[in-house]
Amino acid sequence: MDGGSVALLREVLESTGWVERTRELGRALRTTRSPGGLLVVGTPADEPWHLTAHLGDEARLSGLPQLAPTLVRWSPPPDAPAHLRIGLERIEKARRGETLFVVAEERAPDPLLERVSDARRTGATILALDGGDPELEGLAHDALAVPARAPLSFDGAQHLVSMAAGEEPRPAGPRAGLRSRLARLLERLSGPHVPD
Repeated sequence: MDGGSVALLREVLESTGWVERTRELGRALRTTRSPGGLLVVGTPADEPWHLTAHLGDEARLSGLPQLAPTLVRWSPPPDAPAHLRIGLERIEKARRGETLFVVAEERAPDPLLERVSDARRTGATILALDGGDPELEGLAHDALAVPARAPLSFDGAQHLVSMAAGEEPRPAGPRAGLRSRLARLLERLSGPHVPD
């Protein structure tokens, strides 16, 4: 999906709450402090190569080296290039100032949940883009669930999040009232409204 397609997707979804939620998750990715400190991991059957590549592009184009991702793989071949040889043991070394971004359309397996829990205890920020995994979301500091009935695909959500990560934050408008702040909080807790 190119930039024009992502912009069109944003326009179509603007009134649904999905655009703002993907922007919030994208902004959360920017809080990683150092290059290589953004760890991106998926499931054994689905490693998030595509999203990792887009985050690398966003890091380069936006001049935000902290967005340069580290793809963490389940079974990296020993003869792979160095940047594609990073295994799950990297999660065990996660620390404060680093972000573990779990991208899993299917439920996260127990070994991943255990590592995520350990990384959280050592101070890493845990973010998740998932298909509706309550265990993973319970461990995450911020999570965005993309259920099957959502008005966008899981792949579309990945594109929106990666693009948002590289954007300059939008200037703050007038101070939000209590009702609008509560509405945003409720939406963050429950996810965007998905029409039946």
